[in-house]
Amino acid sequence: MAPRKPPERPAPASPSTPSPQRPDPHEGVREANRRERLKALSDAALELFLARGLDGVTIDDITQAAGVAKGTFYRYFEDKAALVDFLLEPVRRELLQGLVTCGEALEAARDVEAMFEAYRAVAAVIASALLQHPGVVRLYLQECHGPAVGARVRLVEVARLISRHAVDITRKAHTHGLLRPIRPAVSGLAVVGAVERLLLAVLSEEEDIGNPLELPDALTTLVLDGLRLPRQGPRPARRKLDGKPGRP
Repeated sequence: MAPRKPPERPAPASPSTPSPQRPDPHEGVREANRRERLKALSDAALELFLARGLDGVTIDDITQAAGVAKGTFYRYFEDKAALVDFLLEPVRRELLQGLVTCGEALEAARDVEAMFEAYRAVAAVIASALLQHPGVVRLYLQECHGPAVGARVRLVEVARLISRHAVDITRKAHTHGLLRPIRPAVSGLAVVGAVERLLLAVLSEEEDIGNPLELPDALTTLVLDGLRLPRQGPRPARRKLDGKPGRP
């Protein structure tokens, strides 16, 4: 008599894979509402800041202009300084990254053309910020030289960072003997001041400077033609203000 086979045990069931959760239809609505309220607060604040200055605007002013309750403001921002920081972030990120990239390019530059390309790149970043965030750039230019207190602290911090980077990249350009022997702090800060004044004139529509897209090349040429070492050769005769030859 053949031995009986033991009964076959059923294979253990594989753990069931949890079915993917369906997206909460209300989540998309909440996120859209959040973005809408953030935009309303940001737009209202920026318009008021440009018209009255940072010190002349209260949180009540912002919420009334945005059409939201005061509690809504504090749901998104700790205070007015946090709102200014939120407005400034994209411009700060683009400008500082552009300056870092320019500094790296200048460290590797061995000729005038490479130096021009490095400065041209950072000028293009400035022009891009001008076109994408004109209101924020104007706010920065209006407020960055005031006292570093309250909502202005972040703006002044960015101004100091930009000045530090400008001096640093000028120092790097001096490394390979491409610029005139002028102290980097003098030429770097002079360039920053000139660029700031030009941008403010553009945004305030004080002067017609033509196509903003031509600013990068114009700025680069203006700055570097004044700072780079002249080509070797006989020096031209000095002239007096009346155009007549002066004493050598």
